[in-house]
Amino acid sequence: MMKKMILSLGLFSCGFAFANANIVTTSSISANTTAIAPFADNDIIGRWDLTVNMDGRMAPSWLEVKLSGVKTLVGYFVADGGSARPISHMQVKDGKIHFSIPSQWDRLDKYMEFDAVLENDKLTGTITQSYGKVHSFTGERAPLLKREKAPVWGTPINLLSGKGIEGWHADRKNNQWVNINGVLTSPKSGANIITDQKFEDFKLHIEFRYPAGSNSGVYLRGRYEVQVEDNAGKEPSSTLFGGIYGFLTPNEMAAKAPGEWQTYDITLIGRRVTVVANGKAIIVDQIIPGITGGALDSKEGEPGPIMLQGDHGPVEYRNIIITPAK
Repeated sequence: MMKKMILSLGLFSCGFAFANANIVTTSSISANTTAIAPFADNDIIGRWDLTVNMDGRMAPSWLEVKLSGVKTLVGYFVADGGSARPISHMQVKDGKIHFSIPSQWDRLDKYMEFDAVLENDKLTGTITQSYGKVHSFTGERAPLLKREKAPVWGTPINLLSGKGIEGWHADRKNNQWVNINGVLTSPKSGANIITDQKFEDFKLHIEFRYPAGSNSGVYLRGRYEVQVEDNAGKEPSSTLFGGIYGFLTPNEMAAKAPGEWQTYDITLIGRRVTVVANGKAIIVDQIIPGITGGALDSKEGEPGPIMLQGDHGPVEYRNIIITPAK
């Protein structure tokens, strides 16, 4: 018999980011129920790459479901914007999972709702936003991205070798990025800029500078953001300088003062990432669980571009050198 599972979780009006789940129980669920215990429904456990149809725009999202103890399901969720947020508890009944989540950025009081069916190891369903809008989605199990042997590195590529922005394109019509004497410059908030070329495993050297209070990010394969932000002197966080946004926290705050040139040397092999910031190894061979908010797509098994965030403030980049694996 084909196994099915229904999920319910909420979604807010400007994305899918979520907060701790508040469980809605019903009087029909008793302490003696056997609907939860057998966990034939354990097939839902794992990581899922989701694609949401938001009125014709295909938006990436991500879900992780874990078993805590013998019967409690917990997890994490990432929207097309925002950071990874915990699901503190999911309740199961008759093959159905239900949880409601307050929004991360939306100010509405109504919770978001997510309904899905697991069939043939695929998820399909709908997400109801806090203001009532319903979007359909599909999901597939996220790939492990394990590598059987160490990569052999190829020839370094200068991603900013010309006088213009050849080899790059913006994610919207109004492109504010310009090449000023070899410095890729975003003088104001606007479009993100993306390499035409896509990469799988690589080593990336990149230098950047920002004014006080500004914010940007380097997206690896267009899916995993390494945060670039004016955070000098703060305690390290997964959402601050050098963090893999919402997932991995640096072991120290390595940011310099605004106005100074800084460097990242990043190695990405499968899901394993190392970040060296201004000469300090702040994340060492850690696993990135899934896509971060703002990702281009959720197709984690495919090569992807380098994307530089330009919609959060002025920033400059130079000496962008990528060394792909052969």
